[in-house]
Amino acid sequence: MTPVVERRPPIGESRWPPIAAVAVFLVLNVTVRLWIPGEGVLHIPWLMPVLEVALLLALVTSNPTSAAERRRLRRLAVTLVALLVVAALLATGVLISDLIHGRGVSNSASELLASAGLVWLGNNLTFSLLYWLMDGGGPTHRTRDGAPVDLAFTQHLSPELALPGWRPRFFDYLHLGFTNSMAFSPTDVMPLSHRAKAAMLVQSTVSLALIGIVVARAVNAFT
Repeated sequence: MTPVVERRPPIGESRWPPIAAVAVFLVLNVTVRLWIPGEGVLHIPWLMPVLEVALLLALVTSNPTSAAERRRLRRLAVTLVALLVVAALLATGVLISDLIHGRGVSNSASELLASAGLVWLGNNLTFSLLYWLMDGGGPTHRTRDGAPVDLAFTQHLSPELALPGWRPRFFDYLHLGFTNSMAFSPTDVMPLSHRAKAAMLVQSTVSLALIGIVVARAVNAFT
């Protein structure tokens, strides 16, 4: 009789979706900064690209095989994403300040829209990465325990809609980051913990301020 081999669930999830998302944004980031080299929204123009490259290298080159290595990778990823969130919020603040005082890219409608779109995409991506790493202790912990901890998705609230063994992946958090920034409130994902509520509150507030001020200034510049 052939022995039955117990199949263990995979640890964590594929790193390639977040790698692809960060890589695409890195290309857009560098392209816009080369187009507007002297009038970058963030007055340290290459800060975010450097952090993005560091995060990419950490995700691409790491292949943790032990619990200690996975913990070190998680600490590194959380640190880099936290720095990206701070840089994205700083870029938003600088852009809003420039708009209020009529400096920098605020004097050109095309450069304003390009820079503001880049800042908005950066906010969405960094908060998506933050949700992905924060929820339930990260991808590895969510593999072991499928119960919602920080964020409850539709499949958690209505299990009959979920496939067997379903758990949120990076694209689910990317979707959350974009919908939260456009609706300025939870849509189909409910925050459960205080840290999740705080992160969503900050993101929606920043997005509302950015979109409201940029749209008003762009319309005025075009007219």
